[in-house]
Amino acid sequence: MEGEERMHPLVILDCFTVEPSGLGVPPYLSTYVRSAWSALTRARPGVVVHYLTIDDVRWCLAGGRAAVEPPLSDPLTYSATINRSNAIQLLRDAEIVVVVAGDAVPSVHLHAVNGSLEEIARALACVRGRRYLLGPLSTYALNAPAQYAGLFDAVHTHTVTSGDLALGSKQPTTYGQARADRGSFSGLVEQMNWRPIAELELYRGCTRRKFCDFCNEPAKSPLVAFRDVDDIVEEATQLYAAGVRNFRLGQQTCFFSYRHRDEDAIRALLGGIRERCPALEVLHIDNADPLTVATPVGLRIAKLVADHCTEGNCAPMGIESFDPAVIERNTLTCTPQILMRAVEHINEAGADRGPGGLPKLLPGLNLIYGLPGETHGTHVANLRGLAEILDAGLLCHRTNVRLARAFPGTPLAALGERPPPPSAEHFATWKADIDFAWDQPMKERVYPAGLRVPGLHSYFVGQGGTWWRRLGSYSIQVVERNAAVPPGSTADLTVIGHAPRMIYGERLAAAA
Repeated sequence: MEGEERMHPLVILDCFTVEPSGLGVPPYLSTYVRSAWSALTRARPGVVVHYLTIDDVRWCLAGGRAAVEPPLSDPLTYSATINRSNAIQLLRDAEIVVVVAGDAVPSVHLHAVNGSLEEIARALACVRGRRYLLGPLSTYALNAPAQYAGLFDAVHTHTVTSGDLALGSKQPTTYGQARADRGSFSGLVEQMNWRPIAELELYRGCTRRKFCDFCNEPAKSPLVAFRDVDDIVEEATQLYAAGVRNFRLGQQTCFFSYRHRDEDAIRALLGGIRERCPALEVLHIDNADPLTVATPVGLRIAKLVADHCTEGNCAPMGIESFDPAVIERNTLTCTPQILMRAVEHINEAGADRGPGGLPKLLPGLNLIYGLPGETHGTHVANLRGLAEILDAGLLCHRTNVRLARAFPGTPLAALGERPPPPSAEHFATWKADIDFAWDQPMKERVYPAGLRVPGLHSYFVGQGGTWWRRLGSYSIQVVERNAAVPPGSTADLTVIGHAPRMIYGERLAAAA
């Protein structure tokens, strides 16, 4: 058996994924990585499956060194696994390599850089076995086959199973098949040098009757398909048995719309996870449709989330634009009035602070620039809409401001080339307006000076100091200036200052 493993290993090469519905950048453990793990372990029982990241490959190709001098952290090699020193040899010896990759939306991370097509091609030049692609990059590959010719033997856009590994797939497998493939995740989690937070998918597709023109979720799954409560709880239990203590119910368009806003199903889901994973540290949600949150049942579900989940939780909602012309042009359906009611519901349910001092559940806001119909007045409308929320005394966890990306298969992509919108020139200054007129004042409200933020761990050392965070949904970044604390240390910090995208802290407890 040892000889077989040495000659024919199986490898998952994680180049990280980012989508509107889910995050696959460490410490997040994506559904794609787990799909590949389940398929490989089921297809080749007894053969070791090695988990690598693109950071492992970068480390080896750089001669086994980081691009910066310690104690500074190198974002290109930060998320390396226990297999770092042997990454290239594992790729050379692999019978099968499954590459997980692709961004459906633009993303920038302090501690990670997603694998580029050039980097992936360079890594696969070492591979003599079969090469399969899984994740959003597969859609780009199918849309531009000449650009990807010869790079992969098969592509899988959504999931991969033990039965279709070599065939490729353009549709997600059934949840029943995924459950049949799924077993223990112990061997996977043990190869990570970080404490993962696992994304748990509740369903596919969008429950809205009209779909936003830019969104890739309806393109991924035109029909809505829900998972059973016991299936989700079972997967959480399997991850918990492997040592995972942090969970996010993400990878879908709206948590509140699970089972068509079924309060009993949501109560059973949250209660089941808490019962089967009694020592979990984080249970958070991701994505909330403001149209659902603004309803009476939306308020009741928000209270369920606040009662069952851990504090510091965030329900990100896509207003996308406060400009009525952009809303109508792109079938966004959520008006500023609906959003305000949704924000009020989340605040009513979750603004109270938990035992650790953080609000139990707050809304997050998503804004997109570059959509059809945008004018200079769009930015003015956004600033006015945000000011109304601020003036109402409401709380908001975080605001995500990004440029639109035309993902293949969406109505936005079907428009083809368009004249550049005003944000093509002004995005940086418009984003700075939101940062200082909205985001920083909101940070001061949610995290007042003197607040003790518990349970932080250091994860990145930069020129400005050490960055601390809690694991969770869009957890606040706390910067300790002029400090170089080894990553993985734990401490409580007290808030001493604010910036648009972070807060500044001072250590209260010695790092351990």
